[in-house]
Amino acid sequence: MAQTIEAYVGKALDEAKLTPIHYKVIALVAAGYFFDILDLIVLGALIPDMVATKFATAPEAGWIGSATLVGLFVGAVGQGQFTDRIGRKTVYQFNLLLFGVFTILGGLAPDIWTLAACRFIAGIGLGAEQPLTFTYAGEYSPQRIRGRILAFVHFIGGAMVWPIAFLFPLLFRDMIGWRGIWIVIGIGALIVFVFRFALPESPRYLATHGRGKEALDLLAKMGIPPPKEQLTTGPASDTKSDPFMVVFRMFPRRVIAGMICFTAFFGVAIGLGAWLPNMMNSKGFTITKSLQYTFLMTLAVPCASIFMMYALDKIGRKKTSITTFILAGVMAIAFANAQNDVQLVIAGFVMIFFYQVAGNAMQIFTSEVFPTNARASGFGMASGVGRLMTAWILPTILWIQTGYGLTTTFVCIAIVLLIAAATVTQLGPEAKQKGLDEVAAPTG
Repeated sequence: MAQTIEAYVGKALDEAKLTPIHYKVIALVAAGYFFDILDLIVLGALIPDMVATKFATAPEAGWIGSATLVGLFVGAVGQGQFTDRIGRKTVYQFNLLLFGVFTILGGLAPDIWTLAACRFIAGIGLGAEQPLTFTYAGEYSPQRIRGRILAFVHFIGGAMVWPIAFLFPLLFRDMIGWRGIWIVIGIGALIVFVFRFALPESPRYLATHGRGKEALDLLAKMGIPPPKEQLTTGPASDTKSDPFMVVFRMFPRRVIAGMICFTAFFGVAIGLGAWLPNMMNSKGFTITKSLQYTFLMTLAVPCASIFMMYALDKIGRKKTSITTFILAGVMAIAFANAQNDVQLVIAGFVMIFFYQVAGNAMQIFTSEVFPTNARASGFGMASGVGRLMTAWILPTILWIQTGYGLTTTFVCIAIVLLIAAATVTQLGPEAKQKGLDEVAAPTG
């Protein structure tokens, strides 16, 4: 039986050697992801100055974060229909433009409600970036090192940004203020937007949407030889299927499990990112010392990504994520019971290391368990619901801390992490060393 166009393209990409096109994709994907995640995390470092300058109260600052997260939900879910129907590149460009422009406008906002509106719209662009990052980079990656490549993208775009997100405000907040920090982030995103015009479309997308010749031409530019036999078309060779229906009809357990896992991971990661400096400030540390300690703890994030470069392709996505979610829950209790500054920093570092390994291994896994014609939609729905629930979790963390204390807050966090560990088992078959079509083949 003759090979189909999408099967040939998928196999060629799974077995490809790295080329200049691969490096271009990895670099520009990671660069855009860097500015998006920088913007998301930096809010926690800006809240104390927003409160100190009386621009916002602490609860109002929490609602700024929530407005961003509602935008993230809209962007993450909404991009799937467009990305899986009209292509990765077009949506990828638009989302970064939207994010960059409204991040700058937010930095110029005259009041709290204008800022919240700008953060909502910027959040739509931000929400589209993450599903596209792993969908797009994963579709180009050879199967033998796909875990390593996606972990590297996260290292540059999602891990190195954590310590920078606290160091940058620490060094420059007195010079340019919290407004200037957001303006700089927006300008950086727009610079990447210009460079990303050079990105090619995903060959897997082209092959499953009636554009097989374009896919083969792109493979030729990557040095991949043409097929030796005539390729046929199959049900997924020019698919008109609704991506959402593909996800819910064929993979309901995977997408629901993804929603629960993303809620747990984003709730803990974004919640602690936003409130850790404020928590330590409330314990008597100065704003500067709170930021310094948080900076030291967040050095765990790049360490987590370096570990994932080994673990994902050697140990596997599932084992890595489940084990480290459990260990992160244990360390959350240890953090809450730290008796001095040294114990606090060490426990915080280890806790962040474990939940970052767990959450990002899960995130990369989720980007692999849906077919090409619904990959962005499946990942986007799971990620989007996680973002939306985090909009509720952000003020809830402050409410629990204020009413019941830090120990209760971290016991709740530990329970959430253990639920995530159990739910990872339902995401799908292990993707280690497998082609994307082996995990979930395109369907018409």
